[in-house]
Amino acid sequence: MNCRLLLLLSALLTASHIMAQTPALTAEACRRMALEQNKKIRAAQYQVEAATAAQQAVAASAYPSVDGSLLGAYLGKPIGGAMGGLIPEYMGSAAVTATQAIYAGGKIRLGKAAAGKAISIQSAQKELTSAEVLLNADKAYWQVVQVKEKIILAGRYQEMLQALHTELKNAYEAGLIYKNDLLRVEVSLNEAALNITRANDGLIMAKLVLAQITGMPGQTDFAVADSVTGDFSELTGSPAIQAATQRPEIKMLENILDAETLQKKILQSDFLPAIGITASGNGALGKRINFSNGKDYMATWYGLASVSIPIFDWGKRSRKIQEQSLRIAAQQQQLEDTKELINLEVQQSWLALNQSVKKIKTSTLSLSQAEENVRLATDRFKAGTTTGKDVLEAQAIWQQAYSNVIDSKAEYRVNEAVYRKVTGEVRLGSE
Repeated sequence: MNCRLLLLLSALLTASHIMAQTPALTAEACRRMALEQNKKIRAAQYQVEAATAAQQAVAASAYPSVDGSLLGAYLGKPIGGAMGGLIPEYMGSAAVTATQAIYAGGKIRLGKAAAGKAISIQSAQKELTSAEVLLNADKAYWQVVQVKEKIILAGRYQEMLQALHTELKNAYEAGLIYKNDLLRVEVSLNEAALNITRANDGLIMAKLVLAQITGMPGQTDFAVADSVTGDFSELTGSPAIQAATQRPEIKMLENILDAETLQKKILQSDFLPAIGITASGNGALGKRINFSNGKDYMATWYGLASVSIPIFDWGKRSRKIQEQSLRIAAQQQQLEDTKELINLEVQQSWLALNQSVKKIKTSTLSLSQAEENVRLATDRFKAGTTTGKDVLEAQAIWQQAYSNVIDSKAEYRVNEAVYRKVTGEVRLGSE
């Protein structure tokens, strides 16, 4: 007896330890994990860093560039030593050249500004990616909750069927009913068992989707803390259309428009002169390489100043500016069209969220009526005034009504997340 007790306590402690090791994730925790570990967000961050590196490269173009070179040569006969030794047989030379742009029509300044806009564009793209990842995390999370609730419902429905099966079996063995009444419930029990298997498989797939989004691909050994309960309030007033102007899509398109405008100014700078200076120092070693005095060493330097003035190019520059102006006009139209589509999206999500509230109220009322129907059918069956078929149909209606409640509440949570995204309010902590 003591041995059995010890084994039982050991089993209970082991089960408790396993349950304690299984993390129960909240929606907030999943969103945080998605922001920290999702590969799409990491890729977007790399793009931001790449744009930052490009900006630093553009900024460096304002400083002088210094280049060095080394050259060694051996000249065979008859070239080497020709012209009375003016051409040496062997020689080595080194050169250092410094080049500085003095004026480039504002291209350097505009290039820095354009590179800054590229960083803003990539930052907005990362923000957009983060918003999409958070929405997908919310959808995946509530899908897991929904399937989990469906499994609980399937178990309750199976228990109801088993209780009815027991009563019908007793009635059949007593000769009070025909066997087809019993077989009808057994078929429903088989279907209920199959539905539980399907639901469990669906839960695994839903967890795999959530795990991939949150940066733990392939894992299913976790639980979710939430259920389809809580506050399901209706939105009042009017949709938050003004808030949608903070959407990352709008920020990105506005930055692209600014970048296109800067590109037009860069093209316009091609009409302006460009001024630059170059200084180079050279040294050479070789037999009598210094033809001025016959020594084996020579050092010199030179400086250059250049001025480039555009004069005539058959309208090539003008056509490029015209092309860029049309690109800017097209980008402006795309920006305005996106704003209009976002306004429609906000209106649609606002209506969808409020429709979810109505669905919850309707399905909850239907569930209450279905529960009453089951109770009445069961009482009448026990009183012998109705058949087991009527009870079975009432239980099936109850099961469908309960399922509709789960679906409508899970739909509300998803629509709530969608509304946060379309209004530009998707962020960690906005539960």
